[in-house]
Amino acid sequence: MTCIFCQIVAHELPADIVYEDKELAVFKDINPDAPVHLLIVPKRHFDSLNSLDEETANIAAKMFITAKRMAEAQGIQSGYRIMINTGREAGQVIRHLHMHLMGGWGRKPGRR
Repeated sequence: MTCIFCQIVAHELPADIVYEDKELAVFKDINPDAPVHLLIVPKRHFDSLNSLDEETANIAAKMFITAKRMAEAQGIQSGYRIMINTGREAGQVIRHLHMHLMGGWGRKPGRR
């Protein structure tokens, strides 16, 4: 069975996708914990950060660079949080590696 994030990145399920390339998709969290709450998701399925090794670690670096770029695009160059939950005990609900980008608390209304 395909996970929900795999279905989203394959465009089988709807999502408010704000960016994608051949390796990543970025979409709005459906239950945001911040004015800006984006999920940065590899298109290739990895259960969690623990699934990465030396050969696949570059996806984590790309996720961080993409988070920085998405923060800039959303007007939150500073004052944002990046979080990766690994395992249920840490709050990982979807078993697909993903990064939360949260911010915008001090942003003026009307900005993206």
